[in-house]
Amino acid sequence: MYKKILIANRGEIACRIIRSAKELGIGTVAIYSDVDKGALHVEIADEAFYVGDSAATKSYLCSDNILEAVRKSNSDAVHPGYGFMSENADFVSVLNSHGIEFIGPPEDAIRAMGDKITSKKIAAKADVSTVPGHMGIIDNIDEAKSIALEIGYPIMVKASAGGGGKGMRIVRSEKDLSESFEISKRESASSFGDDRVFIEKFIENPRHIEIQIIGDKFGNYVHLGERECSIQRRNQKVIEEAPSPFLDANIRNAMGKQAIALARQVNYHSAGTVEFIVDAEQKFYFLEMNTRLQVEHPVTELITGIDIVKEMISISSGNQLSVKQDEVSLNGWAIESRVYAEDPLRNFLPSTGRLTKYKSPESVNSKGAVVRNDSGVREGDRISLFYDPMLSKLCTWAKDRKTAIKQMSSALDNYEIEGIQTNISFLSALCEDSDFIMGHLHTGFIQEKFPKGFKIIKPGKQRLLDILSIVASVDLISQFRNQTENISSDSAIKRSAYYYEGSLEFEIMSLDKGTFSVKFDGEAAKKVEVNWTFGKSLAEAKVDGRLIVVKVARVNSIYQVRFRGSELKCVIVRKELTPLFNLMPKKQKDTDFKVLKCPMPGLLVSLNVSVGEKVEEGQALCIVEAMKMENVLYAEQPGFIKKINFVEGDILSLDDKIIEFE
Repeated sequence: MYKKILIANRGEIACRIIRSAKELGIGTVAIYSDVDKGALHVEIADEAFYVGDSAATKSYLCSDNILEAVRKSNSDAVHPGYGFMSENADFVSVLNSHGIEFIGPPEDAIRAMGDKITSKKIAAKADVSTVPGHMGIIDNIDEAKSIALEIGYPIMVKASAGGGGKGMRIVRSEKDLSESFEISKRESASSFGDDRVFIEKFIENPRHIEIQIIGDKFGNYVHLGERECSIQRRNQKVIEEAPSPFLDANIRNAMGKQAIALARQVNYHSAGTVEFIVDAEQKFYFLEMNTRLQVEHPVTELITGIDIVKEMISISSGNQLSVKQDEVSLNGWAIESRVYAEDPLRNFLPSTGRLTKYKSPESVNSKGAVVRNDSGVREGDRISLFYDPMLSKLCTWAKDRKTAIKQMSSALDNYEIEGIQTNISFLSALCEDSDFIMGHLHTGFIQEKFPKGFKIIKPGKQRLLDILSIVASVDLISQFRNQTENISSDSAIKRSAYYYEGSLEFEIMSLDKGTFSVKFDGEAAKKVEVNWTFGKSLAEAKVDGRLIVVKVARVNSIYQVRFRGSELKCVIVRKELTPLFNLMPKKQKDTDFKVLKCPMPGLLVSLNVSVGEKVEEGQALCIVEAMKMENVLYAEQPGFIKKINFVEGDILSLDDKIIEFE
């Protein structure tokens, strides 16, 4: 076994690998860029070495700098995690030429499978079913248009190298092809240092299901079942689970056999994932092979009990697989939610800034329930625009799927994150969706549910009353503390809850310390037991015995409450003051289209217009890259360009005025 390994990555996956390595008694070495100098993975590793500037191309993607860190630390091997150098065959070649082991598959397998065109040809040779498409690199837009017409729209433009949704664009008509083609090439070059793209047929509403395989250097292989990864946004997985609610044992075994056949074809060893798309009739087609550890590997670990990272390290050091196929069993159900620094209400734009508060759900590990949180950040850290916006991976396990989903909803309720925006409300809304709960999934699920983007969910009547009863109790606790009026514990107090869409009158009485009776007009009284004190952002409550945890903040006299995809702004007032709120002027929506403001911090990749040019509504004006994804900004209405305040390559801040119109 190795004495010391270097982890060529950052964030949660670096922390994850360090944890398993330490359990094996192996020394760990972290690397870091300028912006990551004080990062968590640097703190928990035994050693850490600086590898360059904040931009990934000058640090985490710079093989010379990483190799120097390996040399200085006297590391025996390198674990790449996922992303960055994990599927870079040239990097593996450099390591091997210096006598350093790569904890992953062999160079030839990475080279073959890392190129999606080559991998499809090899898959076909191994009798693995593949998606129809053009098996070649496309050099220019004219060639792309010709191929697209031959295949037939809709199509998918995809980066030949890499994965993770980078460099992938769905194109439904020729008018959108040029822009998508160029964006795919740029994203691929930025993320993987390779701008080659290809085209394949886009299969509408498939399920995305992948098989986890592991092989050793002695020709032994096992598959660890499947993961369902159909809940995606912009080709980026959002929620994953294992096993899939769609497959039966026969289909699972058939997919597993094909995955292993593909691995054998390229003499693969280490952990890898063979991805398939599956149609409504359970016909499956090879999509790609990821020759690395997957982001979603924890759900497989939870249902099999196998530590995949430890297996990778053991195999790389020359050991055989620790299990045989007939020893692999799938136990229970696991769900993973990816918690991102992004704003769902602003079309999921990345959110950067300092984590002024970061508290994750408590870990649970019992026979009936597991809550696991893989995170690479802590309170006080700054989320930058240079890397992927993932904060953590929250996983739950239970004996059945519905219980695992319920545990996920409860765990999401217990996050306390402030300073940036997150997608937690969005994840909570997905977990409460009836089709998701029933397992009716496909890769267009999010687009189907939120065709105009995610909006705050309006709570139903009973949920509204539950939330308002908690707010009323919190408000009364505040009054007891402030002693703003003489409150008797044995008398009911009449109040009104004004929440901008209406108001409800109620009576509240203190029954005991932290326990209240809240009765809304025309409704039965609710018994509310609240665990909340000043300074807490979560209010834990039992409403008629049902546990509810809401995020609550008070700004001046306004309570802002969030719970499972819904958000409520509320003021608790004396009954007689309610009519006065109806006289308050409504805030007008900003409709000033004379300026194009930057919606998030990022890099101005390209400008598509010039001063004096006439533009039409919906015309692409510029592209801003943030956290490895390109965002096209469009004209809101026709007009003429008066002034352009930045040039390509500039770093933009939130609300910077990029373009001004006449």
